[in-house]
Amino acid sequence: MTDATAKKPFRLSTPARVLIALIAGAVVGLVLAAWDPGIAQRVADTVQPVGRLWLNALQMTVVPLVAALVVVGINTASDAAASGRTARVAMAVFVILLAVCGAFAAVASPAFLALMPRDESLVVAFRAAIQAPEALPQAAGFGDWLVGVIPSNAIAAAAASAMLPLVVFAMFFGFALTRLEPERRARMLELVQAIGDAMIVIVRWVLWAAPLGVFALVLAVCARVGLHMLSALGYYIVLQCTLYIAITLLMYLVAVLFAGERIRRFAAALIPVQAIAASTQSSLASLPVMIDSARTRLGYPLSVTSLVLPMAVSLFRIASPVQYLSVVVFIAWMYGIDLSAAQLAAAVALSIVISMGSVGLPGQVSFMTTNMPVTQAMGLPVEPLGVLLAIDTIPDAFATVANTSADVTATGVVAKRTGATDEPGPAEADPTEAS
Repeated sequence: MTDATAKKPFRLSTPARVLIALIAGAVVGLVLAAWDPGIAQRVADTVQPVGRLWLNALQMTVVPLVAALVVVGINTASDAAASGRTARVAMAVFVILLAVCGAFAAVASPAFLALMPRDESLVVAFRAAIQAPEALPQAAGFGDWLVGVIPSNAIAAAAASAMLPLVVFAMFFGFALTRLEPERRARMLELVQAIGDAMIVIVRWVLWAAPLGVFALVLAVCARVGLHMLSALGYYIVLQCTLYIAITLLMYLVAVLFAGERIRRFAAALIPVQAIAASTQSSLASLPVMIDSARTRLGYPLSVTSLVLPMAVSLFRIASPVQYLSVVVFIAWMYGIDLSAAQLAAAVALSIVISMGSVGLPGQVSFMTTNMPVTQAMGLPVEPLGVLLAIDTIPDAFATVANTSADVTATGVVAKRTGATDEPGPAEADPTEAS
């Protein structure tokens, strides 16, 4: 067999390797806990530093990466909005839908978890297992919190990992760049983009060791907490999948009310899009079928689909605010903390900004680098994120379905709001063909 015809060696994807490590760590930890709790404790103490070291390596990239993402994201959105009325309407639709879904998650997540039984002893054991602080700092009053939103020293905010003030400074910096001469702005953006790209390279290196880090973290948790830990993680998985399904269904309502769609035609057009999204877990891979469905099944004009759908894949991920809010609410629930309305509102606003800057990052890269800022901004520990990353592969398929459904929905709303003339496709000529 020649080199040209030789088969390439089979390699598991990173999510698959992480999932295998999760299962292996859970099995080993649970077996040790059932066999001899004393030995399980000693093994957990031995492997815990490995997981913590891996989590620290991820955390060290967050400050420069988030600042770069926000600055580049704002300038990318500004460039897109400046390209014409259709693009400006699309940007407005993206922001409104992100805000609505983020607000929905901020209300629905606490309501869902309030229905779940919460074992205080399990929570205490979980905190000890992941070496998270036993007590969190007292939340600042509204006045102090409001004053702290704008940093008096941006460098100090970055050094303290104060993410909300840092993001606010990055927003000011990003908007200020849009007012500079094109040449100077381009040079600065090139530098900022290079910083962000370098951080992503580091994150990829760290994620190469993700199976080892996840194995250590999950083994330590399961060895110390036992089988009960799996039930808490089950609540998290069900919470995220439920929210993703809910916002996907919400997109059908948006399409009917604001895009003038017929529910059966729209649902039929989304079926191939959702099938590709669920199987590939990639919005970019789903773009060709999204364009096909928007053009031939829904009859959206080429002038809209050729602009809005690529913009949506580049700037718009409807599931991101839902993920960020559900993560912080779940961690707060584990600690028995009720987040205030002001905190949740700040989390929604922060999630919109970070979401629009982080679209296009690989799933596991974006999970850590985008959830950490929102979690830290709420004053919550980031240690649980390592465990939650390991199980993110399961709800990720639902998230991609929601993202692609929202992309097509936003395209329909833009086509309606800009007064673009429909170009009927086969579905319009014979509605039964689409179904």
